[in-house]
Amino acid sequence: MPAVQVAAPAATDRPRHVLRPVALLWRREMTRLRHNPTRLALGLVTPLLFLLVLGTGLNAAGGLGQAQLHDYRAFLFPGAVVMSVQAPAIAVGISLVWDRRIGVLRQMLVAPVKRWSIVLGLALGGATTGGIYGLAVLAIAGVAGVHYTPMLLVAVLELLLIALLFTALGLLAAVTVRQVDTFQIVVSLGLMPLMLFSGAMFPPAGLPGWLDAVVKLNPLTYGVDAVRRTLPGGNPLGAGQSRLLLWGWQPPVIAELGLIASLCVVALSLATHRFSRSQ
Repeated sequence: MPAVQVAAPAATDRPRHVLRPVALLWRREMTRLRHNPTRLALGLVTPLLFLLVLGTGLNAAGGLGQAQLHDYRAFLFPGAVVMSVQAPAIAVGISLVWDRRIGVLRQMLVAPVKRWSIVLGLALGGATTGGIYGLAVLAIAGVAGVHYTPMLLVAVLELLLIALLFTALGLLAAVTVRQVDTFQIVVSLGLMPLMLFSGAMFPPAGLPGWLDAVVKLNPLTYGVDAVRRTLPGGNPLGAGQSRLLLWGWQPPVIAELGLIASLCVVALSLATHRFSRSQ
């Protein structure tokens, strides 16, 4: 009797099997956002207050005119947009901590899927959610004198990359810290210096030596600067005051985005390594 040959599964089935958990976890984050529109509305409160209240208040305190008010809002706007993507991205890390607490994470760990696909699915879900928040803030770009041109689409792509970095850092913290309260404290203490020393609220030019060094070592500085240089329209706070210079050299936007992308890869790799050792 001739031997019966069993056909091997098609090679195209393997990528589909590997990417299935990525798609499922991405859809889970989208479902959460769709069923909780209040979360979207409340998430936009802080960046809008940052833009409208802080910009107007600092202008009044400095006794600037209406033209300078428009300029200062244009300067603050990139920081407000970046601020809008951090909260929903970090929320993915909080959900992972809760998943561990209620036992959902254990079910993920025993599933016959690659651990990196779980981390990637969560990261892409958080990045997409953050990008939606950033897009909502970009919709009111006119109040800061930003022109509605196709360049805003480039800014959306930059925000997706920055949101991916926030999500990767949140996941790295979530697989390291097991308590919800501790996780929230760690994330809050980590995000506050990143935003304060990113050049989002004051021009990086002319800072004291120690503060200038902190700003240039902050990776978020380059994300804010890339968004600021991409947004069309306005001349925030003069031609040279808002520039980020490294020893007299202004890094191109593509180099700044490359740095953010490299940090995303490093953070996701560390998160995957830690996640693989989770019990």
